[in-house]
Amino acid sequence: MVGLLGKKLGMTQIFTKDGVACPVTVIEAGPCCVIQVKTVERDGYEAVKLGYVECAEKKLNKPQLGVFKKAGLKPYKFIKEFFMSGLKVGDMVTVERFSKGDKVSVSGISKGKGFQGVMKRHHFAGGPGSHGSMFNRAPGSIGASSFPSRVWKNQRMPGHMGSERVTVKNLEIIDVKVDQNLLLIKGAIPGAKGSIVEIKKED
Repeated sequence: MVGLLGKKLGMTQIFTKDGVACPVTVIEAGPCCVIQVKTVERDGYEAVKLGYVECAEKKLNKPQLGVFKKAGLKPYKFIKEFFMSGLKVGDMVTVERFSKGDKVSVSGISKGKGFQGVMKRHHFAGGPGSHGSMFNRAPGSIGASSFPSRVWKNQRMPGHMGSERVTVKNLEIIDVKVDQNLLLIKGAIPGAKGSIVEIKKED
């Protein structure tokens, strides 16, 4: 697997050779530094920890800072483990590991929408919107009376919406701009502008 951390810059569109407009999300991916290597002999599996966006030492606590001092590296703000091999501590992983046409999975934290009702959160139809109807955007009966005299677990009701980890799979890389550390990925990905995302190449 090839993995990388990046920042979502926003969306735009590019035109194919046939003149078709293609919506793309622009991600500033990497460069990410290898801060730890895990091996089968010591840890039971092969993986690496990548660091993204350098930060000041005062931003980290002592256990976090100890990891970077042990490796002899500058501290990084974001750390993520990927199942990769063939790397050593201090190596830089860049967008060069991706190429045009690759299929990737992108994970991020979706936009938070606060407390929402059932129509927005669960796509309920709602009731009549006119003629004095008192049942418009309400959830209606939740099906629990004398039995079981409680709310069923996982009942779809109003509540907090968004701000959760979302993964979108099978996205196509339209272009790779190595000199600018940019990936142009077809379609939308989760998260707001400026949010951190994880990109993984699919097998």
